[in-house]
Formats: sequence, structure tokens, C-alpha cells
Amino acid sequence: MENKPYVWTFTPVGGSVRVKITSGADIARLGELDRKMWTVLSCPTRNLEFDQKTLDALDADHDGNIRVDEVIAAAQWLTGILKDPDMLLSRGTEIPFSAFNEENPDGAKLLASAKQILQNLKLEKDSISLEETADNVKIFADTKFNGDGIITPASADDEALAALVTTMTETIGKAMDRSGVEGVTADHIEAFYTALADYAGWQDAGTADVFPFGDKTADALASVDALKDKVADYFMRCKLIGFDPDAAKAVDISVEKIGAIEGNLALASSAIGEEPLAKPSADGVLPLDAVNPAWKAAVETMRGLVLEEGKNTLTEAEWADIVGKFAPFTAWMAAKKGAEVEGLGIDKVKELLKADQKAALLKLVEEDKALEEEALSIEAVDKLVRLYHNFYDFLNNYVVFADFYDPECKAMFQAGRLYIDQRSTDLCVRVDGPSPEISSLSGMYILYCACKSEKLGKTMNIAAVLTDGDVDGLRPGKNAVFYDRDENDWSAVVTSIVENPMSLRQAFWAPYKKAARWISDKIGKTAADKANKGESTLGAITESATSSPAAGAQTATKAAPFDVGKIAGITIAIAAVAGVLTAIVATLKSLTWWQWIVLIIGLMLIISLPSVFIAWRKLRRRDLGPVLNANGWAINAKSLVSVKFGKGLTQLAKFPKLTAVDPAARRKAFWRKFCCWFIGILLVAGAVLYFTDNLKCIGLPFHKEKPVEEVVEEAVEEAAVEVEEAAEEASAAAAQE
Repeated sequence: MENKPYVWTFTPVGGSVRVKITSGADIARLGELDRKMWTVLSCPTRNLEFDQKTLDALDADHDGNIRVDEVIAAAQWLTGILKDPDMLLSRGTEIPFSAFNEENPDGAKLLASAKQILQNLKLEKDSISLEETADNVKIFADTKFNGDGIITPASADDEALAALVTTMTETIGKAMDRSGVEGVTADHIEAFYTALADYAGWQDAGTADVFPFGDKTADALASVDALKDKVADYFMRCKLIGFDPDAAKAVDISVEKIGAIEGNLALASSAIGEEPLAKPSADGVLPLDAVNPAWKAAVETMRGLVLEEGKNTLTEAEWADIVGKFAPFTAWMAAKKGAEVEGLGIDKVKELLKADQKAALLKLVEEDKALEEEALSIEAVDKLVRLYHNFYDFLNNYVVFADFYDPECKAMFQAGRLYIDQRSTDLCVRVDGPSPEISSLSGMYILYCACKSEKLGKTMNIAAVLTDGDVDGLRPGKNAVFYDRDENDWSAVVTSIVENPMSLRQAFWAPYKKAARWISDKIGKTAADKANKGESTLGAITESATSSPAAGAQTATKAAPFDVGKIAGITIAIAAVAGVLTAIVATLKSLTWWQWIVLIIGLMLIISLPSVFIAWRKLRRRDLGPVLNANGWAINAKSLVSVKFGKGLTQLAKFPKLTAVDPAARRKAFWRKFCCWFIGILLVAGAVLYFTDNLKCIGLPFHKEKPVEEVVEEAVEEAAVEVEEAAEEASAAAAQE
């Protein structure tokens, strides 16, 4: 018999039909739900307001994203362990032992692990809670072995072994045990004993010929190395003098440099030290009792460690012989091994090698690893309890998006609340940075803000979506305050804005506001240009007058040539415009008051309706999906934000209506209200008269008077005659000149 397909319950959510999770059976059968019906195909595990350990547990492949297959696997695992999957809808924090499905191997194993947790915590209960599984350190605090392959001093019954584990953590390295105590692994043990053997072997290779100066060989080498470059420099200067005596002055101590030093010479040892080690000579002998004062201490140290008592000079050959004596010691030091345990001393190293407790320590590690499966099962109990508490909420944010559209809930991508410009918005999403090219597809008005918390010492970026109010005061650089879901406050600065309409009212007045801004900017620009032009002209005249007074006077008084054609063209254009304006003014003068009202309403509708229509289309298609896509989500369905729903996401400031106490102010408020009502009534009456008379009652006088075309033609002809007369007069005047 063929299995019937599972029957799902569907509901309209956010402009799309979505499946509704109503039972544990729905969760158990998620694998049968067509992936095209899932709201989300992938979501990130970071920057979400959700239990981080639950998100990490769902991310089975640890790639930073939770995909559909991982959600299905978690649902099947979870519902297989519980006898009654409907318990998942309760969002409980405590699972009774009776709820475990012991017929399921995982269920039986997890039940045993849950009881082990309570035993470790010394609790007697018949249920396990999130509080009890959350702290691994507390669970394994008194355990000798916990399956992580790390042994601690507490893992050894023998005091010597326990002390050895401590020694290893202080020398070779350490790892943190599940119990919260520092310990070592098998690799640490192997590395420790290898270091012991290497260090002991290296020390044994240090025979007497390696130490030409006995126990002081290392100090002697250090004193020679400190002078090596300076001595080599001295002997090279001597060779140059032997090659050419005239070079003596060039390679000798620079008296000029010494004389240029100002102040206390005792404080100028660095500058003095740059001079030769001693006064160079052609014989190439270094006088050890007449060296540069800045190097005297270093030379005396070397003499005491390396040279025979009373030796006051040094040749280049003698110096090379001294340096050569250190070759075996230098080679031996370069071959050094086991430096990690050097601090123990050679005697302790040999003692530990002789005791050879390596096998005993590795055996403890094996005993600990034997409990690995049990320990992992204990961690799986924590995963079980977390999913038991959080999985249904996760599905409502992943499969359905129900939490976002529920006014009583917050979706896991809603980071907090932003306060700005006398409003707050709850639709704030953490993002890596501004993505206007993606977010503009959402049709939403988005503020990208950089947030910083001094208290937490953290920074983050958010995309705050505004769905109500005006936008006149919003701009990049504006400061705001953001509160996260834990009520921590963050300083926020607007970095960029994606502009889209928020309401039809805003769209209606938008053209007028843009026109007002354009006029204001134009006036400001024109005034600035004229001011700059005036300053430039004044400066040019002043400069010309200063350089040549006669030329300046001639420049200031010289008249521009008379251009008849240009004047004629300007006159004809002005006449044409004047004719049109005359016709329009004549028409407007004949309008009645209600015709004026209808005309004004018509003009406003012509101007505003396109903007309103565009806004209406965008508001109907406002979609949260592109905003989340910019943050790493893979949204599989529309997530529309309607005007009504949007008003719930953005809260505007509501002030109480205040009653004026001053009688004058009260009368002023009364007349203001009266005028508003009167104008409103006139507008309504005019509109009614216009539409009830089927548009014929307007009686525009264009059909009574001359057509506009005739008026314009007459005005142009008159202007042409005037231009001809002006041209003749101008020609006559020019002939006289």
C-alpha cells in the first residue's frame, strides 16, 4: 500500500503562504516538506539574538551557516529521543527522565549520561535541566577521568606522578581539561621525554675542549662579540694608513665632530662611540690602555676574561686567534636541544630519565580516553536540553518567520532598538557594513549605523529600517543611541542612507519639499556666485588702476559695443513670453473663487499623484529579504512589510495636547483652527461643484477670448516692429558717433 503524503497546515504570513508548525509530528516530518516551501534555506550562526551554543549545535559541519539538511537532521534526532515530540512546543528547560525514548539507542545512552551528570553534581532528581548541563567544569570538577585525553595531577594516585604532571605543564606545555584544570596530553608526554633525552645528550657532548675558558667561556664569548665589529673597524683603518699615509687624517678621530658636540660630553657617549676604537697607526697594534672612552669598559671586561694579566696591546693575528678559540663552543651551542627542560637543571633531567615514568603517564591517558564516548554523550545531553528549549523558536524564525510577524515576539535577527529623530525602530539587523546596492531592492528606508559600546569595549554595524515618520532631519553623520536586546546602550552614528518612501503622506509632499530645497540651494548658489564675481571684478579693476591709472579709467568707462541682432532676439523672446503670460493672466482673472479652488487642487494632484503612485507601488512591495540577504541569509520567500505592520515596527513620539492658559494664545489658536476649517470647506465645496456639473461649469474663458496662439502671434509681430524701430535708432546713433 502506497504511503499517503503528509498533510501540512498552511497560513498566510508576510505576503506569502507558509507552512505552520503546530505539532511535534510536523517537526518529525520536516524532511518531507518541499524545500521550495521553506522560508529560509540558510542562515548564519553569528550576529543573531539566539543561544549561541544551540546555533553551533545545529551547524553540524561547522561552516558558519545552518542549512535545511542540518535542520532536518536535528529534528529527526530530537524527535527520535523524546517519546512525545509535542513536548518541544512547550519550550521547557527541564526534561523528565520519563520523556526519554529508551527504545532508541541514542535515547537510552543520553538517559544514562543524564543520570551520570546528576551523580557527578551530587544531585538526586528524576529530570535534567539546562542549568545542570550548561557548565562542563562543574560536571567534571571531581572526576578523575573525563574522556578528553587530558590528565591532570588529580588523575594520578601517586604523588610523584602528580608532581611530574605539574612539572610538565610548567615546562613543555599544557592543555585545559574538561574539569577546568590544566593538564597534559599524550603528545605533551612524548615531547617532554624527548626533550629530556635531547638535553642530556647535548650536555654530555660538552667536553673540555669545547670550553676554552672553562666556566667563563660563555661570558668571554659575549665580551668578544661585543667588540668584534669595532676591533675589525680599527684594524681596517690601520691597513688604510699603511696603504697610503695620506689617508691618516681621513680615518683618524674626527676632531670637528667631537667639537660639534654641545653640552656635557659625559652624556654624549653614543656620539663619541661612533669614533674609532683607538687612534689608528700604520703598525696595526691596538693599544688596550688608550682606547675610546666610550668603549673602555667593554675592553676592560674582555681583557679580564680572555687576555693574560698585564697584556696591554693586541695585534690582528692575536685577535683572530682569540676569536678562533670559540669555534667549538659556538658549534656546540648551535646544536643545543631540549631547551624546554633546561630550567630543571641537568641533575634533575637525568633523575627524571632514570625514573622513566613515561609509560605510567601514557597509561593514565589511555584510561581517560576510554571514557571518551561517555563524556561526549554527556555533552550531547547539553545539546539535547538546549534543542528541547530552543528548537521550536528556531523553526519559527527559519521555516515560518512567525516570530517576526508576531507583535509579542522578536525575531532572532532583530538586534535591538534604535532611537533617532523623535522615533524608535525595532527592525535593526546586524550587518558587516553598508550594502546599498542590495538593500535598495527591499524598497525600505534604511539607516546604516556604526555602533560602539564603551562599557563592552565592542563595535558593530547595524541596518536600521524606518517605516514611519518624516525624513527631513536624517543625514549621514547624525548621532543616535542603540539599545541591544540585553539593554546595553551603544553610541550610533549614521554612516549611509538608502532612501525609499515610508508613507503616502510623505510621498504627496515630497515634490514640494524637493522644489523648496532646490530653490533654496539655487538662491544660495546664485548669491555666492554673484558675490565671488563682484569680488573678482573689483579686484581686477583695482589691480588695473594700480598698475596704470589711465588704462584703469579707460577700462572702467569703455562701453560695450551695441549688438542689434542680440537685442532683437531678446526682445522677441520677451514679447513671446509676455504674450503667453498676458493670455494666462487674462484667463485667470475671469475665474470665480470656486474655479480657483478646483484649479489649485488639480495642479496639486498633477504634481503629487505620480510621486504617490510610485510610493504606493514601493510600499506594497517592501521586502525584508534583501536586507537579510546582505547579512548572509538565503531567503526563499517574500517577507513583506505592509504599511500597517510597519507602523508597529517604528514608534513615533506622541506628545499630549496642551491647553493654552493665556487668553490671547487661546484666541489665536481658535482663529487658526477656524481658518483651517474654512479653507477646507471651500476646497470640498469647489470639488463638489466641479464634479457635479460634469466639468462644464468651469467655463474657462479660453473659448471666449482669442486663442492663445493668436495672442502670441500678435505680441511677436508688435515686438518685431519695435525691434526694427530700435535698430534704426541705434544705427542712426552709431552713424552720428
